[in-house]
Amino acid sequence: MKNLKDILQTITLTELTGTDDIVITSLTLDSRKVMKGSLFIAIPGTQLDGHAFIGAAIGKGAAAIVCESLPENLQNEITYIRLQNPAAALGVIASNFYNKPSQKLKLVGITGTNGKTTTATLLFNLFKDLGYKTGLLSTILYQIDNESFTATHTTPDAIRINELLHQMVEAGCDFAFMEVSSHAIDQHRISGLTFSGGVFTNLTHDHLDYHTTFKEYLTAKKKFFDQLPETAFALSNADDKNGRVMLQNTRASKHFYSLKTMAGFKGRIIENHFDGLQMNIDNREMFAMLPGTFNAYNLLAVYGTAVLLGQDKEEILTGISRLHGAEGRFETLKSKMGITAIVDYAHTPDALENVLKTINSLRTFNEKLISVVGAGGDRDKTKRPKMARIVSVLSDTIILTSDNPRSEDPEQIIQDMMSGIDPAKKNKTMLIVNRNEAIKTAVNLARPGDLILVAGKGHEKYQEVMGVKHPFDDKKVLMELLETV
Repeated sequence: MKNLKDILQTITLTELTGTDDIVITSLTLDSRKVMKGSLFIAIPGTQLDGHAFIGAAIGKGAAAIVCESLPENLQNEITYIRLQNPAAALGVIASNFYNKPSQKLKLVGITGTNGKTTTATLLFNLFKDLGYKTGLLSTILYQIDNESFTATHTTPDAIRINELLHQMVEAGCDFAFMEVSSHAIDQHRISGLTFSGGVFTNLTHDHLDYHTTFKEYLTAKKKFFDQLPETAFALSNADDKNGRVMLQNTRASKHFYSLKTMAGFKGRIIENHFDGLQMNIDNREMFAMLPGTFNAYNLLAVYGTAVLLGQDKEEILTGISRLHGAEGRFETLKSKMGITAIVDYAHTPDALENVLKTINSLRTFNEKLISVVGAGGDRDKTKRPKMARIVSVLSDTIILTSDNPRSEDPEQIIQDMMSGIDPAKKNKTMLIVNRNEAIKTAVNLARPGDLILVAGKGHEKYQEVMGVKHPFDDKKVLMELLETV
């Protein structure tokens, strides 16, 4: 509970009707979650406008309303706070309500197209290994030291972020690592947070259904670094063509990591196997149980972040050598007959290409690579043919199937993908709409020594069809099928 006057601290009010000398019991954007004494924040959304639910919120006991425009009939016992942009102010409101938790621990945000989940998860596990109480906000889960919760969004809303950070502070956490999505930046979900550091992984084709153009997508990501304080660090991938662009206008101290060029944190791959990487980092050799060049970049980002957070270099490298990857990120399974299956979350052209190139760099080519790939519905359609073209070039057998079709016809999604495949490669392509059947077919086609990639869903435990999430787990399906061969 907190006094409304304190919650509104530093916020420029357009209009205040009523008194700000009242106690607020909770914050919510959802009128269904209002309780007696709540502050209800009405925000215009892409699908629903919170202003339409002000009456319902008051009916359930809301003591105060934050809104962009006042309702026609004001109730005397209710306080109304009119703001020019409630969405932008929400983060500050939430931070004030929860006593500015991001200032009471070291919060590091990781943004980019690919590698966010793995980098954030590795950092969480590394700092736990180093003996710290640590928090994690990722696509897969939210973790408060040893307590975990299933995640609902890559970056939750500002109220939930601050609530979780407050719980981390209460649990005695020293550090917190969070994925920062472009949607969250654009929708002000991270406003009001104080970051100790920001990490950029890479930028490739994604989310153009939301941002419309690649420039808008880049601008959204860059805004995160533009807003970092002088006291923070900004760590960027120097090998990505946008790596230096990201840090052009940041006030934070600038640092870079690289496999190809000079950088403050330099790495080199010595050997690359399905079991992991032999690397040289800052002139020290180490082994990590994560294969692939993309993981070499993730490990460099983790190493650089840990150094910038004041940790001992030798202890960092020792800790990194004990780390495992995030669930559903290049996760390998093997059958008794020697079939190797890889589950990966790759759902963008670049991520899919990285995974396939990694597999091809590790294989002997005496075996066959069978790839099962789909594309999500209600998302950027332009990446569908690109993904199919990539998989057709880099695989021996292709099975196009459903991912999360959402409200779209899965057969149409597959046809969109097919348009990217060269006619000469269509004879090695199979179309199987049912994802379970597609994976089963891949396993039945495989012979001892062959490789299977199931891409797109990774850690997800559901398949969304027509607004309904049905239980579905790529890894579980594969494990059951591999036991039979």
